[in-house]
Amino acid sequence: MKLVIAVSAVAMLAAAAPVVASPTMVGTEVARNAQDPALAAVLTDYEAYLRAVDPINAGMEGDRDALSRLPDGSRAFELAQEPVLKGFADRLAGIDTAGLGEDDRLNHAFLTYVLQRARDRIPLDTSRIDAFNSEGGPGQNLAYVANVTRIATAADAEAWIARLEAMPKSYVDTLANARRGLETGMVQSRSIVENALTLIEPEAALTPDADPLLKPFATLPASIPAAQQAALRARAARAVADGIMPQRRAWARFLREDYLPRAPETLGLVHRPGGREMYAYMVRGYTTTDLTPDEVHAIGLQEVARIRGRMDTEMRAAGWTGDFPSFLTFLRTDPQFYVTSREALLEKASEMAKRADDGLPALFGTLPRLPYGVRPVPREIEANYTTGRYNPGSMENGVAGGYMVNTSSLNQRGLYEMPALTLHEGVPGHHLQIALQQEAADGPYFRRSVDVTAFVEGWGLYAEFLGEEMGFYRTPYERFGRLSYEMWRACRLVADTGIHWLGWDIEQARACFRDNSALAPLNIETELQRYIGWPGQATAYKIGEIRLRAIRTRAEAELGGRFDIRRFHDALLVDGPLPLGLLDARMDRWIAEEKARPAN
Repeated sequence: MKLVIAVSAVAMLAAAAPVVASPTMVGTEVARNAQDPALAAVLTDYEAYLRAVDPINAGMEGDRDALSRLPDGSRAFELAQEPVLKGFADRLAGIDTAGLGEDDRLNHAFLTYVLQRARDRIPLDTSRIDAFNSEGGPGQNLAYVANVTRIATAADAEAWIARLEAMPKSYVDTLANARRGLETGMVQSRSIVENALTLIEPEAALTPDADPLLKPFATLPASIPAAQQAALRARAARAVADGIMPQRRAWARFLREDYLPRAPETLGLVHRPGGREMYAYMVRGYTTTDLTPDEVHAIGLQEVARIRGRMDTEMRAAGWTGDFPSFLTFLRTDPQFYVTSREALLEKASEMAKRADDGLPALFGTLPRLPYGVRPVPREIEANYTTGRYNPGSMENGVAGGYMVNTSSLNQRGLYEMPALTLHEGVPGHHLQIALQQEAADGPYFRRSVDVTAFVEGWGLYAEFLGEEMGFYRTPYERFGRLSYEMWRACRLVADTGIHWLGWDIEQARACFRDNSALAPLNIETELQRYIGWPGQATAYKIGEIRLRAIRTRAEAELGGRFDIRRFHDALLVDGPLPLGLLDARMDRWIAEEKARPAN
């Protein structure tokens, strides 16, 4: 899953001056955010700051003004945030945490962590390498925003037109960041540029009838008179034709003529100036730990060996008498495991999603209000897109969450993997966790949208494991598919660190997935390009899941017969994600509280 909501990278978001809340604002927030007045004031001011600099999340929360703005991705803005972020950090440091209650201490520690991560990122200038990846660049990111934009009023239409008119600057900023990468040697590899161009060059040739940025205008409400509808559509089309299309063409031309000739064949950050420091930072950030890349690599190797043992058991349970490689070939090629139409794949995913809904009450005491839908990945981006993904929705804006299913290359979409994919992206995985996070209205604003990848993706992988307890996997093939997906995440630890820290070539990275999982060849290649172009992110999944399962094991051991899985999951989820160290401490307190709670 790839989320637009990434507040941990707030230093790269839209421009704003330091924000100081009024006394009235602080007063209204004390009860909701903190018992300590000084901490409440910081949280309130930081909320005002985030709403100003992060219009995407603010808009998803119903902020009408934010719906007309976009983030500022320029290096100048990023540098300007250091004193602002330092100001918040200094105010937190001046609060005596010894006098805070448990919740206040947790929020103090969490915000301190978020601010430090954002400040540490600034001197690394990661936007040089983040400018684009194998899944494209600013155009693809903006198309995502279009996909979750719903026009219900004329004001909504005006807001989206304002965003369209602001989009050319996103291209300008991104191109400047990528050019700075060229000048400093912090560049994507040639394969990433080639993959990105397969999306970006067609984008530069789009016609208005096929432009994803105009999709919000496809169906306008009857409350807008027909003449006004026509005028709004015409203005939107002009904003795209006159403002965005020239920037699209300039961006494609820059990548093709300037960047591609200078893009190296070597893959990893280890081969770039300052790359080792940047990669170590990324691993720490995505895993929310102090693990080194070498330690992550070793954990990956241990997990690969452990999971292989369970895979062998399920292979025999399926009645297979041959060896492991031949079983993988059977799964990758036998027609019984594949559908022949896009509609059929969506129907399979939808049936599984509904069956997953059916198992939730036994495992969770609190469920989100926001529903989710099963949708195909848009065809204009499906070629380089992963097998599935989750797109957050917005109750305030009337947009459901989306379990996105890639319906292309059907002979590469093994049905034995789809149960695990559905649990991960839908429920009890990303939709359940993220919707609850969005709906945690009693906590500080920053916690409702902060991106803690190790928790979020660790939870998604943990949700695949929960499928065993739900009785969700109905055949040895589906259980093997679940283990194959777990192996995929273990191999990520091996391959990501191999590429970016140990200097591996693509065949060295490919071997783990090819030899130990049932992933289809196309999926393996797509995933490898993702890891090359998005360093460190892939390490979060398994590290997070290992910690979540360790916390559960600890809770079960200490509580014995008093362990309640529904209360445990609520304690993990309802208040939103935490960095793994803070999560350990929070759940240890919960275990102690459960021990002290009177028995029923």
